Amino acid sequence: MLSFANTILDNIDRVLVGKRNVSSMALAGILAGGHILLEDAPGTGKTMLARALAVSMGLQFNRVQFTPDLLPGDLTGMSIYRGGDFEFRPGPVFCGVLLADEINRATPKTQSALLEAMAEAQVSEGGISRPLPNPFVVIATQNPLEFEGTFRLPEAQLDRFLLKLSVGYPSADEEAAMLLRLQSKHPIDTLEQVSSAQELLQARDLVKNIRISSELQHYIVALVHSTRHAPELALGASPRASLAIQGVAQALAALAGRSYVIPDDIKKAALPVMGHRVTVRIEARLGGLNAEMVLNDLLTYVPVPVES
Repeated sequence: MLSFANTILDNIDRVLVGKRNVSSMALAGILAGGHILLEDAPGTGKTMLARALAVSMGLQFNRVQFTPDLLPGDLTGMSIYRGGDFEFRPGPVFCGVLLADEINRATPKTQSALLEAMAEAQVSEGGISRPLPNPFVVIATQNPLEFEGTFRLPEAQLDRFLLKLSVGYPSADEEAAMLLRLQSKHPIDTLEQVSSAQELLQARDLVKNIRISSELQHYIVALVHSTRHAPELALGASPRASLAIQGVAQALAALAGRSYVIPDDIKKAALPVMGHRVTVRIEARLGGLNAEMVLNDLLTYVPVPVES
């Protein structure tokens, strides 16, 4: 598993300079079988991360630019009358990695077209359910700075994303290295496949068998339950968050070369898993608090299990 992960991450490093932590967390989310929401300013490498992940694992990559005039059928596909019968034309959702670029610019009707695909890996059209390829991963992006002409993702859809990550700006040295590397051509154009869909599926099976003690499972439950009673939060994390933390923690343990989960894996998974699943009360926001600050406080006071 460690060799599998390092091969992919080393390949992504050829495209993204100084973003090993973000690409590692994104890979952990894919190994846990989830979808990823990338929220950051334009030009920080969100699209490049998605493309590099897809190319590295040999998965078909499709990109859809979400706009207000995008229709659900433009994503899922539609039946066309031809030759005396209806013929289904698959949409871009039939792929290994779908980049839903600026997902909050599409209308709620189009956003919801992804719900069935993300939750059940299938598309229903004309009364027929059509399975999507396995593996199937949605990587969505959105710009948190612009709200004009956007449609906020509802809580039910946010809950379908396993992780919300931020790529962030590079340091001055990393940006200088990026200029040198991209001086002649972009490395994404020559990036090669270093793994396969079959290897990814095998790695997912290994992640599910990473050992996690009952004490740590109770620790996960305690963390999630603490969000439901925090006075600063209007909406706490759902039970799906407990499952997500456990899955991501198992993936992080596997990426670290361990066959068991430790508390640090859970702490590392907690923020990206729960940050988009909780809602901060308006009074707390006016007081300068955000979801990350509240969750960090909960991580501080919820007791961590120790060996007896």
